[in-house]
Amino acid sequence: MIQGHDDQSVLTELGEQQARRVGAALSGIVPDAIYASPLKRARRTAELIAETLRQQQPKFPEPQFSDDLKEISLPLWEALTFTDVEAQFPEQYRAWRQQPENLIMSVAQTDGSAADFYPVRAIWAQAARFWQELLTEHRGQTVITVAHSAINRALIGSALALGPESLNRLYQANCAISVLNFAGGWGDAVQLESMNLTGHMDSPLPPLRTGFQGPRLLLVRHGETDWNRDQRFQGQIDVPLNPTGQEQAARAADFLKEIPIHAAVSSSMLRPKQTAEKILAFHPKVSLARSQALWEISHGAWEGKFEADIEAAYPGLLSQWQTAPETVQMPEGENLQQVWQRAIAAWQDIVAAHSGGDQPQTVLVVAHDAINKAILCHVTGLGPEHFWQFKQGNGAVSVIDYPAGANSVPMLSAANITMHLSGSILDKTAAGAL
Repeated sequence: MIQGHDDQSVLTELGEQQARRVGAALSGIVPDAIYASPLKRARRTAELIAETLRQQQPKFPEPQFSDDLKEISLPLWEALTFTDVEAQFPEQYRAWRQQPENLIMSVAQTDGSAADFYPVRAIWAQAARFWQELLTEHRGQTVITVAHSAINRALIGSALALGPESLNRLYQANCAISVLNFAGGWGDAVQLESMNLTGHMDSPLPPLRTGFQGPRLLLVRHGETDWNRDQRFQGQIDVPLNPTGQEQAARAADFLKEIPIHAAVSSSMLRPKQTAEKILAFHPKVSLARSQALWEISHGAWEGKFEADIEAAYPGLLSQWQTAPETVQMPEGENLQQVWQRAIAAWQDIVAAHSGGDQPQTVLVVAHDAINKAILCHVTGLGPEHFWQFKQGNGAVSVIDYPAGANSVPMLSAANITMHLSGSILDKTAAGAL
């Protein structure tokens, strides 16, 4: 049933268990504040998280409540099922699914008149308002927020500079955890470290949404190499996995061993190929296709060098790469537009090849940092200028679903899952060069 602002529903017994599991998953993280929606289901979730963490941190802060974390207001639909809504409001329901930014409701006013209301646009403005106030009050601090599906998607989307049209490109499961890193105040750089983690609830990947018929793609970054660890630029130099990388690949394999995989593609370079082969050891009937189009970005003359070497040889260009990557032409190498063209073309070919069947297929794709970031930008509707907004740890898994196949708008169902590597919701992999 659609809840929205309706405050009748309360947590089930399973919901209370899920909330306590969130608290356990956040163990070891010492926040400066916790904010929640005042609606009963979110309020109780926040209270149970705080209660669980207070067993280890006696001074854990009390939850504060903000109306800006309330769920989306859908006044004509609340307390109805989606089936009822589709039958009674077919045009509005179609807009909700296909053009959410244009969903409009005519809402009665106290004086008897009616006013047009755009629920998705309103919740995007609500999310931006919450971030502005939070970042002013808690700059440089760690804050937990507990809210609802649509407002969480608006919080993540607005932080990444996505508009309300992106509502259905992002997925939020009950009690899933996402991590955002803000460089400063509102308008400064933001990184999505991870999104929609569900491993703490014995569900390694978010469940496939009801009615989805297109493919699910598991996008994996290769395990660590010595050059990752040493922060040396690799690019298209064919560096193999180091022992840590082999262990990361093995852990990714164990993490995905119970997931049915129907096909697999990797970059034909050694480090992703080795990672994919480890994962497929649990899926012996799946052959591995290899693609040169998924090779890492060519750093050209930078390859084999450390940041200090690059700065000395090309003053200012490394800083430009770190702040405006879409403007950089790698000396004797590629620019991001070239990477975009080949990576997205290869990705779309993979999606098309596994669409249109009788049953949804799950496809493993193993590639590199820059390639994966380009794909994640593409599926969320962002361009190369947003390249650094997505973190990709060595051995991390992201999940992209296509509701109705290659011609449907993709949904980012999870991003940069690394809990299988360290047991932490935080990405603790090496912050090495590409």
